[in-house]
Order: sequence, then structure tokens, then C-alpha cells
Amino acid sequence: MGRDRNPDRIPRAGYELAPLAGLSSLPLSAAQPSLGSARLLSESTLGAVVVYAIYQALLTALRTEAMVRRCQLDRSSQAKLIGRSVLGSMKDGAAIGLALSLLLLVFPWLSLPLGVLSVVGLGKASLDLFHAFWDGLNDQQKSELHEAAYAAGVNLHRLLQGPAQARFRA
Repeated sequence: MGRDRNPDRIPRAGYELAPLAGLSSLPLSAAQPSLGSARLLSESTLGAVVVYAIYQALLTALRTEAMVRRCQLDRSSQAKLIGRSVLGSMKDGAAIGLALSLLLLVFPWLSLPLGVLSVVGLGKASLDLFHAFWDGLNDQQKSELHEAAYAAGVNLHRLLQGPAQARFRA
């Protein structure tokens, strides 16, 4: 579960959201006639597309905000970059959502392990979003957050250090 330390690279939504995307569904209107398993597949695939799109939009917006603040990117380029990354992520979400919904249609008991894995995946996704947010802050804002966290009794250094640094520190 390593973190990409390059603040100039736009991360892609990975397999950390796959279990949650497989379990989510977006209900279609009730006015449509019941299509049975086809309706289930389309609702699940649509839910996965929405999950991947929202996560990728947040991740890209937070990461590119740091670039905008450093004047490496303007707002219109930021919006275009967010749109392109979300479209690419939606394609991945559709493929993963369809595959997992087919798998859950055949093996419905897999929803329990996917539920457990989705909690782990959400933890990784939350850390990625936090790091993208952190990279967008300037030094003064980072120092203010460190002081506020220290006053609250929270150690931000453990959260912010990389896995290699965490192994050598006791």
C-alpha cells in the first residue's frame, strides 16, 4: 500500500475501490419493466462507474490544486485534466463493476468478503485523498495543521512519513 510521493503526477484510481464499486448499485427508475438479472447488472455497473468517477475527481482535483497554487497549471487546464482523468477512470469502473456484478450474480455469498475488503480499500483511498490534500497545502498551512494536531494529541508525523521511514523508527 505504498504512496506515490510525486506531487506532480496525477494518481489513478486503482483496485482499492473495486470491492466497494462491486457492492454499490444505483437504482434505475421503477417505471421500467423488470429485467431481472440484466437490471441488476446495469444498476451495479452504473454504481461502480459513479464510485470510480467521484473518487478520481476528488483525487485529481486535490492533486492539481497544488499545481495551480505553484502556478504550474491554470484553472481551465485543471478542469480539462480532471475531466480526462474522470473519463478514463469511468471506463475502468465500468469494466470492474460489470465483472464483479457478474461474479456476485453467480456467487452471491462473495458479498461478505467484498464488504470486508471494501473497508480496507476505503482506508487506502482515504489515505491517498489525505496525501493529495496535504500536497496542496503551503508551508504555513502545514505548520498550522501540525500545531492544531499536536494540541489535539494527534501525531501527524506517523501519518505523513513513508513506509520505509516507518520501519526504521521505533
